[in-house]
Amino acid sequence: MEQFDTIVLLSGGLDSAVILAEAVYEGKKVFALSFDYCQRHRQELSFAKRLTHHYDVKHLILKIDPHSFGQSSLVTHKKVPKNRSSDEIIAGGICSTYVPARNTLFLAYALGQAELHEASEILYGPTALDKHCFPDCDAEYVSAMQGVINCAMRKTVPQLRAPLLEMDKKQIVERALELQVPIEKTLSCYDPLPNGTHCGQCDACVIRQEALEAASI
Repeated sequence: MEQFDTIVLLSGGLDSAVILAEAVYEGKKVFALSFDYCQRHRQELSFAKRLTHHYDVKHLILKIDPHSFGQSSLVTHKKVPKNRSSDEIIAGGICSTYVPARNTLFLAYALGQAELHEASEILYGPTALDKHCFPDCDAEYVSAMQGVINCAMRKTVPQLRAPLLEMDKKQIVERALELQVPIEKTLSCYDPLPNGTHCGQCDACVIRQEALEAASI
């Protein structure tokens, strides 16, 4: 079985693209892992493919039954919140775009791949803003999951890292520019248009656009 240094959870969005680029820049042999759970923004998977082709890394897309994720607006026809400012997003706390246990399931699959390929680390992309809105995106969760990993693994015990956890979106955009990430090959939108472009109104779009403007892009 082929060995890899790093398993990267790759959504196709800007945050995970930066994590992927950073790992490649550091000379690590990367295995990118994405998930199809019939999410309404599943166009992001085509952007994930573009990124892995750009960086020439191995990529696997796994399917998960969307019924695992309850009534999140990302897997149902419920309306996605739109036209909120970044302050309103933070103050609003957990909203309908939260997908219960999603990161836990994703990381469980990543553990399997890490053991299979003897990877020494798993990277995923929560940010400083995410930890205000989603319970599986803060330092406490990362630490707890590392405890699970320490107990669950048989051979290699990978380190779970969240490199963007203390970075805001502007800082992430600036890092993307430093790493020459092809931002045009990323999709950060909860409700993209049929042609695969950003809706410009959902929380993800608002935060992305504010960061791009702050970075003068």
